[in-house]
Amino acid sequence: MGRTGRTGRRRRALGRVAAAVCGAALAGVAALPAAAREPAPVQGRGPGAVHWAPKDTGTPEVRFRGLAAVGRDTAWLAGTRGTVLRTTDGGASWRNVSPPGAEDLQFRDVEAFDARHAVVLAIGEGEASRVYRTDDGGRTWTETFRNTDPKAFYDCMAFFDHRHGLAMSDPVDGRFRILSTGDGGRTWTVLPDAGMPPALDGEAGFAASGQCLVTSGPKDVWLATGGAARARVLHSADRGRTWTAADTPVPAGDPARGVFALAFRDRTHGLAVGGDYRPDQASPRAAAVTDDGGRTWRPAAGAPPAYRSGAAWLPHSRGAALAVGPTGTDLTTDGGRTWRTVGTGSYDTVDCAPDFGCWAAGEKGRVARLEG
Repeated sequence: MGRTGRTGRRRRALGRVAAAVCGAALAGVAALPAAAREPAPVQGRGPGAVHWAPKDTGTPEVRFRGLAAVGRDTAWLAGTRGTVLRTTDGGASWRNVSPPGAEDLQFRDVEAFDARHAVVLAIGEGEASRVYRTDDGGRTWTETFRNTDPKAFYDCMAFFDHRHGLAMSDPVDGRFRILSTGDGGRTWTVLPDAGMPPALDGEAGFAASGQCLVTSGPKDVWLATGGAARARVLHSADRGRTWTAADTPVPAGDPARGVFALAFRDRTHGLAVGGDYRPDQASPRAAAVTDDGGRTWRPAAGAPPAYRSGAAWLPHSRGAALAVGPTGTDLTTDGGRTWRTVGTGSYDTVDCAPDFGCWAAGEKGRVARLEG
């Protein structure tokens, strides 16, 4: 069969997945039947159902909190033990492309531009916070940033495009620190903090899913916080030079509670999820929504029933999004106002690509792709 025939089949397949995902979600049915239990997907779903289909990474000792969905075929993972994996065949096989000598690092975020170009962030105090970049699919890596300030602890990273990106650190001298790149992560500069509001006592970010810092469009970026008396979302409309802060209704206080992840459909409509990551603690009101770019936030009427660490909008949908955490997956079909639990698999992070390639990752090497 020629290339045109293969392309036609692929487009038809993507069309079927798109119809299943968006049709089921927007119709308000359980797009993810309560089934995402490892190690195998639950059988017996009816026509048009979609579900998390686990993909074997062969790394049960690794927890993946960093995830970049390039598409249905290509995804990158970043996790504990300095581990970076990449698939280019939809998860059928995974290549270990970890940077040499990184075994003691904790990778918590990965931003990938395609199958060859990616940037990963290692978290921790002082020199444990590092950034690496690859231009050849992980065959070689270059360390492009190593933190030398013992007071800094980098949590998350986000890109506006293939060149411009930011990374954020917990407060240093009373303000969140922002690192900026204009060349795709090859070099980094600490931005002046004059435009950053003072941090609250105990306030910090959560390096739980790579989603405490997110972007939309060429200049807008949001930063999620917790650990203080109030859980806040900070917003910048000029690539991180000046910021405004807004309180959220998500409960905060002590080091374990706050907003863990953000997802913006565009520069106006956003979701915030979080709660208390301790398994023996309840997480009421652990989701909030905004329709004014984060200036104000209101609680979700039917929030997820437990702590959630990751969120993503379903591609090309105005109201459907997913939230994931150690106890399950939740679906909203009304822009985050109400949620329902639709799966019980344990995942820490979720990400979707424009071609309906939605992936989730978490503890014990777990990775899954949304399929139907």
